[in-house]
Amino acid sequence: MTPRSTSVSTEIQFRLVVPGAASLPVRAGLQYDVADPYAVQVSFHTGSGADSDIVEWTFARQLLTDGVTAPVGEGDVQVWPSTSAGLPVVCLSLSSPSGKALFEVPLPELVDFLGQTYASVPTGTEGEYVDVDAELALLLWAEPET
Repeated sequence: MTPRSTSVSTEIQFRLVVPGAASLPVRAGLQYDVADPYAVQVSFHTGSGADSDIVEWTFARQLLTDGVTAPVGEGDVQVWPSTSAGLPVVCLSLSSPSGKALFEVPLPELVDFLGQTYASVPTGTEGEYVDVDAELALLLWAEPET
């Protein structure tokens, strides 16, 4: 039996949609960790080289998965399938108090990443990877009993 990976990560070039102008490439890292089996983290690299800052967003893996085939999400994160220059993409709309951004993500690369996450933690088994006592302790600001 092949051991399952404890994390999955990849870098994908997103495209930032700029109204009235050409879209801009944005390097983004996608990270999935079985320690937080319901979530995916996206790290956007703003700038280049040593001057690069990283902006991180965390949201439900299922939201990203569902957005591959249909529009989903309300509020700060919305995802839907589309095409750009004749190629399949997934649109990722993010909004926060500091602004809004719309990204296009290449569908094949996103599906490959998601497939790897489901190979690590299949749908419906996420709860097996959650330490409920530790999570409750965090919510209640208490130390878990060992």
